[in-house]
Amino acid sequence: MLESTHAPYSARLKRVFRRAKKRLSRALLLALAALSTLSSPAQTSPPQTAPPPAPEHKISPEQADELFRSVDEILKFASTETALPEREKVKRKLVSRDEVVAYLQKHMDEDEDSQRFRRSEVVLKKFGLIPRDFDLRPFLIGLLREQIAGYYDPATKTVNMLDWLDAEQQKPVLAHELTHALQDQSFDLQKWMKGTEKDLITVESPTSDDFDRDEAAEARQAMVEGQATVTLIDYELEPAGMSMAGSPQIVEAMRETMLAGTPDSVQYQKAPLFLKEALTFPYRYGLGFTGDVIAKRGKAGLNDLFKNPPTTTRQIMEPDTFLSGEKLPAMPVPDFKRLFKDFDTVDVGGFGEFDTAMLVGQLATPVIAQKIYPHWRGGYYYAVRPKAKATAPLGLLYVSRWSSPEKATEFAAIYAKGLAKRYQRAVEVPHAVKVPHEGAALVSTGEILSGGHSWTTEEGPVLIEMQGDFVVIAESLDHEDRLPEAVLGSTLPAGTK
Repeated sequence: MLESTHAPYSARLKRVFRRAKKRLSRALLLALAALSTLSSPAQTSPPQTAPPPAPEHKISPEQADELFRSVDEILKFASTETALPEREKVKRKLVSRDEVVAYLQKHMDEDEDSQRFRRSEVVLKKFGLIPRDFDLRPFLIGLLREQIAGYYDPATKTVNMLDWLDAEQQKPVLAHELTHALQDQSFDLQKWMKGTEKDLITVESPTSDDFDRDEAAEARQAMVEGQATVTLIDYELEPAGMSMAGSPQIVEAMRETMLAGTPDSVQYQKAPLFLKEALTFPYRYGLGFTGDVIAKRGKAGLNDLFKNPPTTTRQIMEPDTFLSGEKLPAMPVPDFKRLFKDFDTVDVGGFGEFDTAMLVGQLATPVIAQKIYPHWRGGYYYAVRPKAKATAPLGLLYVSRWSSPEKATEFAAIYAKGLAKRYQRAVEVPHAVKVPHEGAALVSTGEILSGGHSWTTEEGPVLIEMQGDFVVIAESLDHEDRLPEAVLGSTLPAGTK
């Protein structure tokens, strides 16, 4: 698992919601700025008139020897900290930055992965989570080239160290990476992670259970990275006789630094907020999750999670929902094959609590997002295009469930106001009237959305309809008025509208 000089991550750019995140699951970023001096020089392209850049610094043979010798010592530390036994010697290798980039490109260019990546990117753009003109793939390659700080490869059972960073700078990363090696020796990380991976576009008729499981990989990733980051923190704090358990303030400080980045993280600073959040999610929220588990179950409780892992971003973001065994009701799911018989499926996926937080943060503000996302209770999307019309706008069905009708109408109002940010022309049709819902929590403007409402846009119609705790949204679909009934018709009590 690749780690970076700046800020953690797994690879889900949530399909690039998890697809891109899965595509980068081998390219995880690690933010160490809060606790160590680790940083890498920014890699920018100089103007054509500028002289060629100076050769990159390389560590000396003596430093390389020191780094190789430190592996066994740090492995023992990680084993003691995690209670994971050393079952075999960990292979080690010194690699160049170009070798790391080639490793990333190879995996991002795999046929299946590349296709998923492209599908996910268009959905992210439809939701407005990344700009329409943003070229995601080359940006990510540049970002990872800038940020990489080392990685453990479970396929070869090798920890890869970097030939351009001094030994002392890499040792905290080794504490993190060797924790992955120990996890792998006890639980076979590739097999453990692979068991959660399922491309829902290959499922003829996805069910509520399929959507529920769609976040399992990123939840597991956050758990794995959280444990490894705890080891890194304790490795840094040990010389001062401290530990994360005894210094809980360290956790929040590190989480904030991960998202903010460092001044020399040029490429990272250019990233849209969604990418920053997605790239840091497994570490920032994984660290918070594991911290709560340690507080209530002790460090040994982390290893028990490999047998009973979290399955959703909600459980990672709100650990009490996992620790209490919360069970959410099943989402209503239509017969997609029949509903979209005249369309080609582009992408399908669960839309979890993390996705919801990011979406509301983009459409409104992060403060509003923090207030509303804990009220999320389920969601998914289904993206299509008319058959034989590859250039047609992407059609999108997005369904979400909330803790109450009031929260559903509040979210609907936020989404409706956000249409102006996502489309050049979004005009509400005259019969769509905003109706206050008695007892509802109002958004900052004092408006909420109740009932059914529609808009015209340059990409076709948009429908937002609230029924009970549910919000059904249809965009760029020519039969959008029939979708709420198709999705919810048989699930709501009589008279619920």
